[in-house]
Amino acid sequence: MQTGPLPLIPNSIRPEIRLAIEAAQSKKAAAVTVLDLEGLGAFTSAFVLCTGYSSPQVQAISDAVDERLKLFGHILLHREGYNSAAWVLLDYGSFVVHVFSETARLFYDIERLWRAAKRTNIPDVDSRGAAKA
Repeated sequence: MQTGPLPLIPNSIRPEIRLAIEAAQSKKAAAVTVLDLEGLGAFTSAFVLCTGYSSPQVQAISDAVDERLKLFGHILLHREGYNSAAWVLLDYGSFVVHVFSETARLFYDIERLWRAAKRTNIPDVDSRGAAKA
């Protein structure tokens, strides 16, 4: 049995992607997943996927991610879907953050489309930042 804090985000995750994940989790994003697209001929090297359960939450998650990344010098190249808040796409060039509503995530099923990618599921966190059981 492990003692001490649980490693919620693996050390193998790049620092800028770690920042995006932490920001998303600060707004209670669920089902955070990282898809490593290296070597798959994709236009970017990684996707960060997460779910929000309402339009305001989807917008809050995307705002938090952009604010955190901007603070550390990462420039948002393109944003789509913010006003509809069913699927917000944040393009940072070397990686893309997708913030989905629950319905949109199930419908578009990005994990299935990119099933050849290495997948890292990040545990959901509770209000104290601890991994949920």
